[in-house]
Amino acid sequence: MHMPKRPRRLRVTEGIRALARETRVSKNALVYPLFVAGGPGVLEDIGSLDGQKRCSPDLLPFLLEKTAKAGVRSVLLFGNPLYKDAEGSSAWDEGGPVQRAVREAKRTFPDMTVITDVCLCAYTECGHCGVVRDGRIDNDGTLPLLAKAALSHARAGADIVAPSDMMDGRVAAIRRALDGEGLADTAIMPYAVKYASAFYAPFRDASQSAPAFGDRRTYQMDFHNASEAMREAGLDIEEGADMLIVKPALSYLDVVRRVADGFDVPVAAYSVSGEYAMIRAAARAGILDEAAIVCETAAGVFRAGADILISYYAKELAGWIDEGRLG
Repeated sequence: MHMPKRPRRLRVTEGIRALARETRVSKNALVYPLFVAGGPGVLEDIGSLDGQKRCSPDLLPFLLEKTAKAGVRSVLLFGNPLYKDAEGSSAWDEGGPVQRAVREAKRTFPDMTVITDVCLCAYTECGHCGVVRDGRIDNDGTLPLLAKAALSHARAGADIVAPSDMMDGRVAAIRRALDGEGLADTAIMPYAVKYASAFYAPFRDASQSAPAFGDRRTYQMDFHNASEAMREAGLDIEEGADMLIVKPALSYLDVVRRVADGFDVPVAAYSVSGEYAMIRAAARAGILDEAAIVCETAAGVFRAGADILISYYAKELAGWIDEGRLG
């Protein structure tokens, strides 16, 4: 029998709303990206990412303290090295910015989960994610170099290594290298689904990693494709991935849902620099309510199926969770 629709009550309390929420967001699910520079005494604003800073490892505890106080327990480190060469050898330099930053983070905040980005783009003269030979990306020649970089991060104390290069076979190469050194407990969280996106522009300025020629569409994914995402994610799982990243987030929530439904591992969505910069600029211009927009978009990412959100707004989101805006 058809039941007549009951009229809505005029007043629903915030307590009732919170109790009935289908999607809940935890501070434990937030990851804050940080840029670490070579050399001492560096703490500078990043022009392309208003509100974000680049710092040297010796000053990293200053930023980590603020992150920890906000209740964010995980960070993702990107390196700005002092030197670059054809093979990106500074990526596995034991005295490199990421390696030093990991050791400093673990010394000062031992309970913080430290994730490191593993790629060559910030370390090579060409700015590509793999080594270039005869004008082409040498996929297989890049794999041992990525493994060396990941191994150096793990030796420094990284909890999770996150290869972002999109070379075929990189997860297997890194897993073999870690296991061979007795570092089987170091988790691998690859950027399994990384689209060739215009949303990366502010990041490339922040990390000083723009390609010197060409683009990255030969190894990053075409944004028209979704089934390809499932193939890429499946291959990474087969090679030993413990978690998966989908990047970017907001234009790819359908892909986040498909990957989350298709694989029984934690899935992270990376709300990238361009997404952050657009919201930040609109908020600074008085066009948007920053807190309202960021909370709404974060809820959308988790509603799509993500278990983890990597966001430049992680600290603010933690505060807004405490305020009851999101949770």
